[in-house]
Amino acid sequence: MIHRIIYAELVSRTVLPASREAYRTIMARLVADGAEVIILGCTEIMLLVQAADSPVPLFDTTALHAESAIESALAV
Repeated sequence: MIHRIIYAELVSRTVLPASREAYRTIMARLVADGAEVIILGCTEIMLLVQAADSPVPLFDTTALHAESAIESALAV
């Protein structure tokens, strides 16, 4: 489901309420299973869910990489 939503919807900037709810359900299940954070490892996922959609912190890898690149560039 995650793969289908990313490639069939999000890459074309289609955000469906049912897909957002599916991600919320998946995140809640991960937390119920013990997850303390959720890593969003695909650039398009932040189009679908935000911090308010998750009971635990979300880590957006796109933002983390951009922040790291800026820090590295400014350290030179």
